[in-house]
Amino acid sequence: MNEIICIANQKGGVGKTTTAVNLAASLAAKNKKVLLMDLDPQSNATTSLGFRRNDYEFNMYHVLMGTKTITEILLQTSIKGLFLAPANIGLVGIEKEYYSPTKKDRELMLKEKLSKVRKDYDYIVIDSPPTLGPITINALSASDSVIIPIQCEFFALEGLAQLLNTVSLLRKTINPKLKIKGFLPTMYSSQNNLSKQVLDDLVYHFKDQLFRFKKSKECIVVPRNIKIAESPSFGQPVREYAANSKGSLAYENLATVIVGR
Repeated sequence: MNEIICIANQKGGVGKTTTAVNLAASLAAKNKKVLLMDLDPQSNATTSLGFRRNDYEFNMYHVLMGTKTITEILLQTSIKGLFLAPANIGLVGIEKEYYSPTKKDRELMLKEKLSKVRKDYDYIVIDSPPTLGPITINALSASDSVIIPIQCEFFALEGLAQLLNTVSLLRKTINPKLKIKGFLPTMYSSQNNLSKQVLDDLVYHFKDQLFRFKKSKECIVVPRNIKIAESPSFGQPVREYAANSKGSLAYENLATVIVGR
């Protein structure tokens, strides 16, 4: 079985890219063949794995424009089994193409490209932009499931209804198999009363959609962790930078639950 998982939340700064990169690396560490697809024009997932703009010529913009295939732009990361489809700022130009009156099936541009390679991977993890624009719609339309990171801070649930409505609409129209794989609390601090309150709210509203080990009552949370924050500047996932850190363990646990489902 293979699966396409979109990491999405239109609210920025919630740990979306961090989750995409570290989940992909943790899945690869379990001997899975994984493609991490960077669809954010900020290309933070790409730089988080140590690649800079002059390291590659082509990216997901060229794929979506039809001038390159996904296979032609792939980068081999330093992690066995983990491949990267990079991004760059040129992706912002996709919006103009998306709204072209001559463009047909514009919500399915990515799905068509992915159909040619999905059988080659156990998991494809998509890092989407922090908006509900054309690129995110394409990512959700192409995915089997979506993971929604939610920071344990003030306004955590702000805008969430819009994302859930979008997922529901896509399920009713062009992607009936799309499901919410789960909500992932991020930036959690056990010393912070606000973090505890937000986590309690998430448990109350989404009790059955949080990630848990089968025998555990505690849900998986990603802690506020300095090693997670530092690792992108070294071009490494946190499991490579600080394997024994609490942040690394959280993503390892998340990958374990996903593989075991």
